[in-house]
Amino acid sequence: MRMTNDTYCIVFKGKRIHERYYRDDTGWLKMSSRDRVFRMTAEQVLNHLLPALAFGEAKGLTVTVEHYDTPYWERALYGLPDAG
Repeated sequence: MRMTNDTYCIVFKGKRIHERYYRDDTGWLKMSSRDRVFRMTAEQVLNHLLPALAFGEAKGLTVTVEHYDTPYWERALYGLPDAG
């Protein structure tokens, strides 16, 4: 089992939000609820992740981490199903 950054996907889910954060071969990406993709630095990912972990339960937000055998960005690029 590979346990590198690119085999994980961080998922935020709420009433009106569904965001994914994952790492590709050049850096971190955020996929928004509207399937728009934004390039991010590791610091920006942490700035989104830490408040969600601290206050997410009170706001109705869940944070999950999904592991895949292949890099997640390849799944997103080629349209493979999200089965971990």
